[in-house]
Amino acid sequence: MSSSSADLFSIRGKSILLTGAAGYLGRALGRTALENGAHLIAISRPGRLQEQVAEWKKEFGDDSVAGYSVDMYDIEALSALLDRIVTEMPFIDVIVNNAHEMGPMTGFNSAEGRLENASAEQWMRHLTAAAYWPALVCQKLGEAMKAHHRGSIINISTVYALVAPSPHLYEGTSFHNPPGYSAGKAAMLALTRYLASFWGSYGIRANAILPGPFSNTEDVSAPNAVRSEDPFLDRLRARTCLGRIGRAGELSGPFLFLASDASSYVTGQALSVDGGWTVV
Repeated sequence: MSSSSADLFSIRGKSILLTGAAGYLGRALGRTALENGAHLIAISRPGRLQEQVAEWKKEFGDDSVAGYSVDMYDIEALSALLDRIVTEMPFIDVIVNNAHEMGPMTGFNSAEGRLENASAEQWMRHLTAAAYWPALVCQKLGEAMKAHHRGSIINISTVYALVAPSPHLYEGTSFHNPPGYSAGKAAMLALTRYLASFWGSYGIRANAILPGPFSNTEDVSAPNAVRSEDPFLDRLRARTCLGRIGRAGELSGPFLFLASDASSYVTGQALSVDGGWTVV
């Protein structure tokens, strides 16, 4: 294996399936894949995806990306879509499980989402998004990875899978992080380790990226967005060692590392990208 950084971190020519591709972090991950010469299979709920895919095709070429809209809670429709993708593209090099619903229906920024009030539906939406969607995607696409004896699975979790949210961050604000989110993303870490353990003998690696505070201050109309002048951001900044919140593009390096041969002997790991959030 070449030790040249251009070779080690190369994903050129790889096929990468990304869920939640039209979301805040998904857009950054998708762009990173395309800028580095990968072919992107973008999955997201109906709406913004069509516009995003059209933008990517204009910039990177019509063959650079394939977009598929689906309501992922419709398990039958999601399963059928994945079967279609397997037929159209028999082998996918990298799976990125990124999709998660972050809005009122999952209890974000709502009194109904607090532990005392959270409904069974909210809990199940979190567990479905963070555990079952990734499991189903891997179930459908994993057989080809096993047959080819290679592949990388990257699950986008959160530092809240390791540590609890601090109540101080949310006191006197309209923001709230529901308990189902932490629980679901912790389940994602368990799934990551399970995949690494059971599929490692097939040459398949499974790892997780755990973002810290990556607040969307660019699109205030987006779900869970935070205005750049909001005092809540000051609390987030003060909680990190680096004294700032993350920029979406700062996931590009960890993503390239785990998607490429640079991490060929890394599996079952949880990589925190949090500005030092979890060390103090």
